[in-house]
Amino acid sequence: MLNIDDCKIGIVGLGYVGLPLAVEFGKQLPTVGFDIKGERIAELRAGMDSTLEVEPEELAEATHISYTDKIEDLAPCNVYIVTVPTPIDSFKRPDLTPLEKASAALGEIIKPGDVVIYESTVYPGATEEVCIPIIEAVSGLTFNKDFFAGYSPERINPGDKEHRVTNILKVTSGSTPDVADFVDALYRRIITAGTHKASSIRVAEAAKVIENTQRDVNIALVNELSLIFNRLGIDTEEVLQAAGTKWNFLPFRPGLVGGHCIGVDPYYLTHKAQEIGYHPDMILAGRRINDNMGAYVAERTVKLLTQRRIHVAGARILVLGLAFKEDCPDLRNTRVVDIIDEFENYHAEVDVFDPWVDPEEAKQEYDVTMVSAPLPANSYDAIIVAVGHRQFREMGVEKIRALGKENCVLFDVKYLLPKEQVDARL
Repeated sequence: MLNIDDCKIGIVGLGYVGLPLAVEFGKQLPTVGFDIKGERIAELRAGMDSTLEVEPEELAEATHISYTDKIEDLAPCNVYIVTVPTPIDSFKRPDLTPLEKASAALGEIIKPGDVVIYESTVYPGATEEVCIPIIEAVSGLTFNKDFFAGYSPERINPGDKEHRVTNILKVTSGSTPDVADFVDALYRRIITAGTHKASSIRVAEAAKVIENTQRDVNIALVNELSLIFNRLGIDTEEVLQAAGTKWNFLPFRPGLVGGHCIGVDPYYLTHKAQEIGYHPDMILAGRRINDNMGAYVAERTVKLLTQRRIHVAGARILVLGLAFKEDCPDLRNTRVVDIIDEFENYHAEVDVFDPWVDPEEAKQEYDVTMVSAPLPANSYDAIIVAVGHRQFREMGVEKIRALGKENCVLFDVKYLLPKEQVDARL
């Protein structure tokens, strides 16, 4: 087995997960960061990270790292860590294309004795059933004889400056007991929070996919409670605060469920469950509830507009926030687009403002044309506070209301503003 000090690390994928990992390894061991996007490599070589996950000072501290968009530059490495996206398609089925392409690329350069570690979220069995056979077919090498594998699921929380890659406990696993020990020791080199060595790759894969499935189901429960309490004329937040006085009540809140994990990972588990003949009722029911919350926000706003005799067709709507979470530029699987789409179905005119988001990325990913500051005063029939960015919190209710007309509807999705000064919230 490899000696840790002799390792040369190749990181495949330099997004929200791969870059922080590459930087930490690059502080101690020879590391090559690879990404297919040339512009991403150019900005990293210039010492900048557009995802805002890694500060320029941290990039500079990684003195043993280089960046490339040429897969052959990873050939001298002997440990490869794959951190590519694992999205879902338009039918909510797992899309393993990035993972399959990464595995095929590694098959071209892998050598006897090398180790491949996957971090991308998958269903139990995907590493050994999908990825490894591709590497074998391309390389001509034999798994667990010529090369080995591990799985250590990512736990990155975009925009979170407190929970970083080094201080989040890491689950590790390997394809043999010796490889499991090696993978665990490798990560302990950079993970100060420690590691948890799973008994198999499948256990580690399953652990990852249920972490976010659990959160998704819990958020679905409070979203459904919000739907019920609205019909009963009860404020959901007041109910949750009262229930929260019990020591073991879990502090979940209703909202839009997007991002690269919580709104996606459950579909990987349900896909595998259905493949083996089990229909996961509760998980899929939670997904349906959460996926419909954007449309629900728009529909409630439409009712409020109608009650004020404001014609929805042609009404001007301002949506504050497009990122999937607060204080973060990440647009992956943002469910704010569901609110926008629903208003457009009513032929309303929708403006979207988000100080964190790249307008070009918004246009490319969702065909959303964003507006820029300063926003026009006294212009909107309805304002939706969809994301809890600090800029919106700092604006406060008076400045936000000043953007609307006299009879404007203000819907606070994120509980950012005082209850008595908004017209609706979840």
